[in-house]
Amino acid sequence: METVKGPCRSAEEEITDLVETHQLALLRLCFAYLHDQALAEDAVQETFLKAYRKLDQFQGNANVKTWLSAIAINCCRDMSRGSWFRHIDRSVSIDTLPLRAEESDPEKDSVSVEVMNLPIRLREVVLLYYFEDMNTNEIAETLRISQQAVSGRLIRARKKLRGALSGHERSERNG
Repeated sequence: METVKGPCRSAEEEITDLVETHQLALLRLCFAYLHDQALAEDAVQETFLKAYRKLDQFQGNANVKTWLSAIAINCCRDMSRGSWFRHIDRSVSIDTLPLRAEESDPEKDSVSVEVMNLPIRLREVVLLYYFEDMNTNEIAETLRISQQAVSGRLIRARKKLRGALSGHERSERNG
């Protein structure tokens, strides 16, 4: 089990280590929720601010990754509930997108698109399970739901993804 507190370390050293270790994973998670790079970066920053404030209260009962992911998810939920979130234009002009550095795998692209199209309750368990390598117990702790609920959501998500992806395969063969 990963712990936060080390011998004779300052809170600043602890949070610096947490940022270095978990920033990228949290950014991916927040982006999956918010669909906006700048908002995701804000959510990650807010996550680490909240973690810093509560660092002395962290008991080590949960995995640090689970603890930070729960904070990040709550930050994203708070941001998406705000009235301004529903009114901002998060669309991107094709002219502002960077040129693709390498060819991507169309199969991976379609999987990513379909994962992002899942309802949030299903998407969050898929992201945590497959992209953040959390087990069902860690996901249950992070989302504050039962392991049974996590398993059920994973089953429903896999079923939806299979259906959506088989539809892609058929349309590619016919097109």
